[in-house]
Formats: sequence, C-alpha cells, structure tokens
Amino acid sequence: MPKREYLALFIGDILVFTAALWLTLALRYLQPPSAALFKLHFVPFSILFVVWVLVFFLAGLYSRHTPLFQSRLLATIVYAQVINVALAALFFFLTPVFGIAPKTNLVLYLFVSSALIFLWRVSLYPRIRSGKKIRGVLIASGPDAKRLAEEVKTGRYTFAFDYVVDTKEAPSHEVIQRACRVAVDTGVSFIVVDLSDRAVSSALPIIYDAAFHKKRFALINAVDLYQELFEREPLSLINYEWVLGNIGVSRLYDILKRGTDIVFAFIVGAVSLIFYPFVILAIKLDDGGTVFIEQVRVGRYQEPIRILKFRSMSGNDDGRYGKNGKTSLVVTRVGKWLRLLRIDELPQLWNVLQGDLSLVGPRPELPAIAGVYSAKIPYYNARYLVAPGLTGWAQLKHDRDPHGGHDIMATKEKLSYDLYYLKHRSLFLDLFIILQTVRILVSARGS
Repeated sequence: MPKREYLALFIGDILVFTAALWLTLALRYLQPPSAALFKLHFVPFSILFVVWVLVFFLAGLYSRHTPLFQSRLLATIVYAQVINVALAALFFFLTPVFGIAPKTNLVLYLFVSSALIFLWRVSLYPRIRSGKKIRGVLIASGPDAKRLAEEVKTGRYTFAFDYVVDTKEAPSHEVIQRACRVAVDTGVSFIVVDLSDRAVSSALPIIYDAAFHKKRFALINAVDLYQELFEREPLSLINYEWVLGNIGVSRLYDILKRGTDIVFAFIVGAVSLIFYPFVILAIKLDDGGTVFIEQVRVGRYQEPIRILKFRSMSGNDDGRYGKNGKTSLVVTRVGKWLRLLRIDELPQLWNVLQGDLSLVGPRPELPAIAGVYSAKIPYYNARYLVAPGLTGWAQLKHDRDPHGGHDIMATKEKLSYDLYYLKHRSLFLDLFIILQTVRILVSARGS
C-alpha cells in the first residue's frame, strides 16, 4: 500500500479507538459521558492507542496483502483486540496513578471497538481510499486458475490482474520474462503464483529478488487467493503435500470441540425427546412403517459407524443402489417435512454423545457411495481426517449435494468445501457454521 494509505488507516484506527471509548462509556452509564469522565479515561487510553496500533501492525492489519483477504479480517481484528484488552488490563493494574480500574468497561470496549474497527476497515475505508485498483499478475494454469482470473476480472474487487500467464500455454522462458517484467514494473504491487507449478519454480529466483527491491511487493499463493474469493479449495491446484500439511490442529482445539459437542448434544438431545412421540405418530399414520432406520456410514479414519435416523423414505436401502446409481425408494409425505426441518437427524445427537459424529464436519457417507468417490475423486479420503458432522461447511455452501445416489462432478465440488474446512477449522469457524445452520433451519431452507 502507498504511504498515504498507511497513514489513512493509522488515523482512522485512532479515531475509531476514540469513538469506541466514547460509545463504551455511553453504554456503560446509559447516557452520554461528561467531558470530565471522558477526559479521565481518554488520557490513559491515548497511551494504549499507540500500543494497540503496534499490535495491529504485528497482527498483519497493515500488511500489503490485507486488501486482498477481507474474509479473514474479522477474526484477525477480534484476536488483536483480545490481546489489546489484556494489555490494557495489565496497564491499569501496574499504573494505578490514573485512578481508574475499568474492568467492566474493558470487556464492553472489546465488543464495541471490534465491531467499529471491522465496520471502518470493511465498509468505510474502501470508499475513501484511492479509486485505483491494486495491480497484480497471475501466473498459474488449470481450470481453477482460469476461474480465479475470470472472477477477479468481472467481480468488484479492490485489485486487478494486469495480465495472466497460463503456464501450460506459455513456455518456461516466457514465464521468466514476465517475472522479469514484474521485477522492474513499479506499478505492480503483488503477484499471484501457483507454487506447485514447475514452470513457476524456474521464475521464483527472479520473483524472490524482486521482493527485496520493491517497496510495495507481495507474493501471494494462488491457492490462498482462490480460498479467499470462493471459500473453497481449488482441487486442480493442490497436491498430497498440501493435504499432509493441513491435517494438524491443536490438541486444545480437539478438547474444546469435543466438550462443545457433548454439552450441546446432551442439552438439545434431551429437549428433543419432547417431540419424539409426535414424530413417531406422524410416521405411523403416514404409511405404518418402521419409525427408525440404522445405517452404516464411514467415520473418521474410515472406521465404520452406525447412525440412527427417523425414517424419511419408503424404506432403508443402506446405500445399495442400482446400475444407474439411484435408489428406487421415494421420500414419504411426512419424510419430506422431516428432511426440510432436519428433524430426521435428531436421533444422531446420541451419535454425537458417543463420539462417532461431531456437530460440525464433513457429511458421513454410505460405504457403497464412499467407495465410488474414493476411487474416482483425488484426495477424497482426506475428508476422513476429521470426524463427520451433523452440519458442515460443505452442507452450507454446496446445495447440489446428491441425495439417494451418487454424482461425481457435484461431489468433487462439494469436496472442495470439505477440504476448505479441513484447513481452516477452528472454534470460530465451527460457531459460525452452527449459527448459519440454525438460520437455515428457521427459514426452512434445504432438505
């Protein structure tokens, strides 16, 4: 970013910090703060503002590629503000000379300032910054790279590609020539490359050298930018190294996720028992068949698990489909509503308690279908590195999931969302998925 844009962000952040302090005091005392009260807090907080800007800098909120990755902004701001509030608490504890110990105010300030900073960074700042788009170059190949180039070309983004080099069509020496052009072109601020592409490897020394000589230069992995724009993984740009590099997660996350699963499943599962008699009666009056069905699904590490559901179809084929890959069963009249409201999956809360399922994760597939997908779709088995879930990122983002059969193309696209979750999974993302699922259930969308 140019120096004037750094300055604009810095001044804007300070003003937002100040406005957040005033609003915090107003909410705390349910009236506009007096000049004396605001001054009492502003003097020590002005010292903290400088420290907080430094934390923002260390968190990457002033980096060159920040305008390219807006979706990560909220999480980064929240994490930075948590650190800022912790530093403020330590500051007031060690310097009682200011005569205030704003414990409640600091907690309230965390939420107010995070919201205002996000609003400033995402909504207001892009409107006042220079109208010129950040100039960049894309060097990659394949269908996902073409889709990325087309999205940037037609979408409303703060950046654009000056030119695109398809490494499959351009010879290696041309890729190198384009890299040299980037090195001397002062108007190019970033370059997006497929780091796994062999043609790019020959140009990396030039790009590497350019990174040390250009003041406004950023090297972006094409996979990262694709994730940002499409919220899924580009299957044509990943490899086994990518999969192996994204299987790890903190032990603390696993413990907290499992604890959340148990608490939520126990509470919701117990409450849902109230509705069981009505569901059972509706199924019996509809066609008189069995109420529950039990199916074998593929769980974590490809271990078989048995899940329980309310029957929503005319029978239980357990995934044994005909030659055309479609089931001969049909959804019942009651089953249509059970699926629409996701009531048919309520018994699976007990699978969550047992640990076979999680609240959030890839959809658990039937073994027969999973075998077809594993044989025909690269990296499909990577989704088994995490526990399957009642809901998930793919279930939210991909509404063309085949039911009662298999579909290779649709499932490949769905896998791209599962792999996105595999890489980005966190308690923050899990909570977002759960809240979005509740919103969908309330609006009765999906089946």
